[in-house]
Amino acid sequence: MADVTEVRQADRVDALMVHLARGRVALGAAAFLAPGVTARVLGLGKGPDAGRDMATRLFASREIALGAGYLLGKGQSRSAWARLGVAVDALDAIASIKSRRARGGPAVPLWAAAAFSAVALGATGLGAAKVAKDLTG
Repeated sequence: MADVTEVRQADRVDALMVHLARGRVALGAAAFLAPGVTARVLGLGKGPDAGRDMATRLFASREIALGAGYLLGKGQSRSAWARLGVAVDALDAIASIKSRRARGGPAVPLWAAAAFSAVALGATGLGAAKVAKDLTG
């Protein structure tokens, strides 16, 4: 039987995952509706860029799906969404780190690459804690 401390920690992980999912939906909605503004705020360039805006909307769609899937899921379904989030966030961390090096073009600003990496690694860690909690009961 779990002691009170373990139950509180599990509840905290669950609450943080709900906040993460809500943040995904909010960020995704903002990025989908205003991709140029979102890209500029995130340090990904200024001015019109149809390719960047398309990629931003693709990112937005994924964030909305991951967040909504987690929020709407229950039990095993929610666990599956948490695992998908871990995979996506880990790949995002790798992509953020790799984006710092430019290949014949401008690199992502260091502050932006560091911020993206930190957020992605934090989300990966939180998701991994949720997955571990689900696996261990």
